[in-house]
Amino acid sequence: MKKAPKISVLTPIYNTKPSDLRAMMESILNQTFGDFEFIILNDSPDNQEIEDIVLSYGDKRIRYVKNDENLGISKTRNKLVELSRGIYLAVFDHDDISHKTRLEKQVRFLDQNPYVGVVGAWAHWFGKRDFVRKNPEYDTDIKIRLTDVCAVMHTSAMIRKSVLVDNNIKYEEQYTPAEDYRLWGQLMAHTEFYNIQEVLVEYRCQDENTSRRQYDKMARAHNSIKIQICNKYPAYRNEFEKNIRRG
Repeated sequence: MKKAPKISVLTPIYNTKPSDLRAMMESILNQTFGDFEFIILNDSPDNQEIEDIVLSYGDKRIRYVKNDENLGISKTRNKLVELSRGIYLAVFDHDDISHKTRLEKQVRFLDQNPYVGVVGAWAHWFGKRDFVRKNPEYDTDIKIRLTDVCAVMHTSAMIRKSVLVDNNIKYEEQYTPAEDYRLWGQLMAHTEFYNIQEVLVEYRCQDENTSRRQYDKMARAHNSIKIQICNKYPAYRNEFEKNIRRG
């Protein structure tokens, strides 16, 4: 039997711009850490062009899968998790770019810190906006920040698969397109978080981004999740409000 890889890189694609798809794929295939499977799940099954691009690489680490019909992002993300064989799950969106040492640095951190189930990193936003998204480093500070915003950038995250499986936690369709924020809210009771304090991902910010196209839906989902987190973790929220008052 073929040995399972250490990491499963999980990427849903949906009518991805060809040049962005190539840049994304090459950023993963050129990683300094090579023990991974790259599962690319096409949720736009009628788009032959992007299928041809994925298959043109011929890298044995790529596992290409196509949905029979469009399932939407949350169901597609859950399917990716089910397909994965790795110990760690590297989340990665279809039009972003990973720095070449991203997987190496994140897998090393998780190997050395077994109590941490989610490790993220800073991200450089480019395109319509240009800045570095800096999130807090340590678990308590991240959880305090989660009472207000999604304090781990999803596309930068690596997750210990066992934390999801052992606690039966999945992406929840009713919170799309804020399914990542909901996932972190559900994981707060079960594991610790950490953000590597350096840029490991280039995040493409453009008008076509889901969060921009579905702004109202995103805002409603975000507010619902935020209220639930604040109600469940009032001490974290109190500390957040203290920090705001301190300036």
